[in-house]
Amino acid sequence: MRRRFLASVGVLTVTIAIVSLMPMAIAGQAPTPAKAKTTAAAKAYTPPHTADGHPDLQGLWDFRNVIPLERPSQYASKEFLTDQEAAEFERSAAERLDMDRRDDDPTRTPAVVNGAPATADVARAYNEFWYDYGKKFVGSKRSSLIVDPPDGKIPPLTPEAKKRANEYEDRRARAASGPEDLRIGERCIMGFNAGPPILPGAYNNNLQLFQTRDNVVILTEMVHNARIVALDGRPHVSVRQWSGSSRGHWEGDTLVVETKGFYQTTSFLNSSPNMHLVEKFSRTGPDILLYEFTVTDPTTWTKPFTAQIPMRRSDETLFEYACHEGNYGIKGILSGARAVEKAAGEAAK
Repeated sequence: MRRRFLASVGVLTVTIAIVSLMPMAIAGQAPTPAKAKTTAAAKAYTPPHTADGHPDLQGLWDFRNVIPLERPSQYASKEFLTDQEAAEFERSAAERLDMDRRDDDPTRTPAVVNGAPATADVARAYNEFWYDYGKKFVGSKRSSLIVDPPDGKIPPLTPEAKKRANEYEDRRARAASGPEDLRIGERCIMGFNAGPPILPGAYNNNLQLFQTRDNVVILTEMVHNARIVALDGRPHVSVRQWSGSSRGHWEGDTLVVETKGFYQTTSFLNSSPNMHLVEKFSRTGPDILLYEFTVTDPTTWTKPFTAQIPMRRSDETLFEYACHEGNYGIKGILSGARAVEKAAGEAAK
């Protein structure tokens, strides 16, 4: 049994508690028809069924994966990697993601680690003990999680979305006026990998699903977010929510979940409240749950895109992710911003 640890990265303290959750049910998805290999594999496996006749997809699932969301440029024309290419990619990823490394190149200006200019002691302040990145290919040797468009890339942003992104970066560059200037992940409202939609991240890459005849609950380990998906045909709620309003139905052995009505921008990339999300869950083997999502947001991207993430069954339990509970992260950030403003005002006198 492997070890798993939780960290609240970017805050001053970390609170860890272990919570045991009883087994629960899941929902399933069938891949897009265009992906013949995946579809054939899904049809080759017959999942167990519950008393109400639907696939019994309950369990705890681990969605770590080394496959990047977008296809790297060196594999521009390759949907799948060779065994040798996959082995080299895993080796490179393990080295790049090793938070115990202290080998910054001081001649680089600036030194960049994980996209942030910093020294190793700052950029890797939380060492390898706290991280749980996926460092192996799971389910396939795809070169990207994105399966459509065929180039494995997220479509371009619309002019409106570019303006929105620039405005946000401008807010990030100045001292925070209030909590709203911080990302919702920093504010512990939504986990950065908890979705919707769900993507592999630095840690807490686990979810557990409860399944009944009328509902499915998608419980993510990150920020212990629980989405209740009604299956009884009721309409979407009119009140916008952080996780949107989710409704589901079965298409054969595939569970299809439609989510819309988001409150604000979500933790997913540059999404807007207009994002329309369709998720699919299906068992493709005794220990594999295939998760697929399609994002449509015409105010953000020029066209929809689809990604697939194979999830592995886990025999562990979920942990509680405490995040800012019991510490002073936000207070410290805002107090620091006020101190910067005060110092600037005094210097201007």
